[in-house]
This record gives sequence, C-alpha cells and structure tokens, in this order.
Amino acid sequence: MKVKAYAKVNLMLDILKKLDNGYHSLFMLMQSVDLYDIVSVEKNNKNKIYVKSNKDIVSDQKENIAYKSAEAFFEYTDIKDKGIDIYIEKNIPMAAGLAGGSADGAAVIYILNKIFNVNLSLKEMQSISNKVGADIPFSLQGGTAIALNTGDILADVNALPKSYFVLVKPDMDISTPEAYAMMDNLDRIRHLNRIEILSALSDCDYSKIVSLCANVFEQGVEVPERPYIKSIMRKSKADACLMTGSGPTVFGIFSDLSKAEICYEKLKGKYINTFLCKSTDKGIEEI
Repeated sequence: MKVKAYAKVNLMLDILKKLDNGYHSLFMLMQSVDLYDIVSVEKNNKNKIYVKSNKDIVSDQKENIAYKSAEAFFEYTDIKDKGIDIYIEKNIPMAAGLAGGSADGAAVIYILNKIFNVNLSLKEMQSISNKVGADIPFSLQGGTAIALNTGDILADVNALPKSYFVLVKPDMDISTPEAYAMMDNLDRIRHLNRIEILSALSDCDYSKIVSLCANVFEQGVEVPERPYIKSIMRKSKADACLMTGSGPTVFGIFSDLSKAEICYEKLKGKYINTFLCKSTDKGIEEI
C-alpha cells in the first residue's frame, strides 16, 4: 500500500514553559501543505522490519522514525508477525521544521492499520504515535489544527482559507534540541497573541490570521539567510512570512497564486530546496 505523507508548517508557534521532564509545553497552529513524501509498506515473510529510502535516512534502522512507528504499532496491537518492508521516497527536506519524519511515521501507522485490518480509530493511532514523535498525531489528522503541550493535545479549528505557500530551506540544518537550548538561554521571550489568532480562526478572517502568524523561535535561533529570504517574500507581496518549527525553513503565505509563483521564481535559483505548494485538508492521502 502506498500513500502521500504531507508536510506541515506552523502558522503560529509559542513556547509556554519548560516541563519537568525536559520537554516544552507549546502552543502551535499547524497547517498541512501539499509537499509530500511517498511511503509504501508491504508485508514480508522474514518477521522483521526493513526501512529503505531514496535518501540517506536509514543508516541506523532502529533509530528511524518510520521503524519506531512500526514497532509502536505492533506493540500496541500485539501483532507477533512484524514482517514488513517500508520504502520512503523523500521529497520533504530533512531537519527543516516541516515534520517530514513525523509525516513518514504517521503514514506507516496509517498503512499498517489498513494492511493488518486492525480498524483502529484516529484517536487510537494518535495515541500510538504520541510515544514516537511530537508532530505525528497532527500528521495523522492533517488540515488546520491547534496542537498543545508536546503535540499530544489537538483541537480542530476552522480550516485556513485556500492559500499558497513558498517554502525555502537554506543550506543548513538545525538540531531541535539545540534550538530549544537556545530558547532556554534567552533572558526573556516575547510571547505571541494566541487569543487573537483563535478569534480570527473562529471568524475565518484570513487577513487577521496572517497578520498574527509568528514563530517565537525566531527570537533565539539564528538563521543567517532568513532576513534575505523574507525580504524577497515581502517584495513579492506575501501576506505573511515566518519560520516553521525550530527552523531553518522560511515560508511565505499568499492568497494570490500569481504572486506566489513570482516569489517562487525569484528564490528557486538561489536555494535548491524551494517549493511552491498549497494548503491541504489532510495529512495522509492514499495513492
């Protein structure tokens, strides 16, 4: 079985506090976009999990998020025959803040639920995924949603009106633990207007929503190319531009496709990982 596993962006990301277990409690407004990996899973007769990819993501099988997701599924369902072959065609850049690994993990759980005829509910699949990665519960659901705490609490909100996105990942990676350490070292964090964006979502007020989009990580995580990328997006009349996740990917939001296309053309020659995509109401789609 084969599916598309969609990337996400954070329209808003705020850190609420550091938890006793070392993790952080977050407020995130998440949005799926139609940049995707293709994930396929088939049964094998070897009673082992194998992960392969077109990119170098599986040097240590057991550390791969797709492998861990399969393990968590088999543990939850008590299925003894764990023989599966996972193949991931990577299109979503890695270490980019786009939840590419989480999307792959979500896709594996989704497919296993189908091919083993377990009939788990979405909430059950999200419960399994919670133990593997913070963004996987959202990736299973997709669309537009508020994610709270470590991503384990999800709340449906009105869908973002159809929008276009230009994504640019500079030629650098950012370690998520290092990004949080940088934020922890800040003397003060300017928190975001979470109540207002909830009100704007309730009213489906696109102009108000995009005016409030922001990412608190931009206060502490240095991405040297970010100001230049944002300047091009603003000159192209983006409705908003900000970083997603802990970076380094910067994205612009457009209600006008022609403006998004102009922005994409300006940036794709300088940055290999530049993508033009649109909002989608799902996290996973069967092929």
